[in-house]
Amino acid sequence: MILTTRVILDSLDNPARSLVVDNWQVPAKKITAADGAKYLAELPSSLPMATRYLLQQLEQAHPGGTIELRVPPFGAVQLIGGLTHRRGTPPNVVEMDPESFVALSLGVIGWEELVAAGKLLASGSRSQELRNLFPITEVR
Repeated sequence: MILTTRVILDSLDNPARSLVVDNWQVPAKKITAADGAKYLAELPSSLPMATRYLLQQLEQAHPGGTIELRVPPFGAVQLIGGLTHRRGTPPNVVEMDPESFVALSLGVIGWEELVAAGKLLASGSRSQELRNLFPITEVR
């Protein structure tokens, strides 16, 4: 049995037009390049949105389902083509805190430094492939 969460989208101007949909049908809102640049310029106060923007950039540039990149509590994306993962814990996971992720993405700190400090956890035979994606050289 597959369980999904129901989302109710209320129409404030006309309650009769309210809509109930499964949450998997609601597309994620894309962060524009202008807004992304604003969030990056306003760090650290805009850390949640800057994190989501950088995750979005990686997901657009390296789509796939081989490696899951987790930056709790702000987001997670699946990257790199090849394996397709749909349920449960993926075989290749990289996880780090938001501050470390933003610093790595912008080239302030390196992959090895984060691993040595215990701020980046990577598991799975292909998880190390993500190291080549940082820093994000072209933030769109």
